[in-house]
Amino acid sequence: MKLAYPVILTPYEDNSGGFVAEVPDLPGCVTGGSNLAEALIMAEDAASGWVLTELESGKPAPKASDISDIVVENPNSKLSMVALDMDSYAAKYGSQSVRKNVTLPAWLDTWAQKAGISYSGTLRDALESLYAKGAVNKA
Repeated sequence: MKLAYPVILTPYEDNSGGFVAEVPDLPGCVTGGSNLAEALIMAEDAASGWVLTELESGKPAPKASDISDIVVENPNSKLSMVALDMDSYAAKYGSQSVRKNVTLPAWLDTWAQKAGISYSGTLRDALESLYAKGAVNKA
């Protein structure tokens, strides 16, 4: 899932060249960087973490505002967009697991138990491999 959110970039008051980055569609999602590029990178990471937390708790990702609807109060602030690749971010940082029940032949279960194979680990590894290859069943 790819998302894009407006971000407000406000220069630090100490004129050090750094910026505060706020994603107004994600309440409390504020970060910063020592320069504009770093502030945008940090905004991407903070917004991705914010959205992942929502998704893992079963909530949808908030709808992004149209950038033309964002009101920037500080005349020194800049308005930009931050792009999120939630699939990539979740694969790297996601922590929530779900429980699944599977059915398999008895002989395979016996073999797997004797071999000490972890069903969860094996299934996860196989699914991650298919995901990485872009495998999709269009049935």
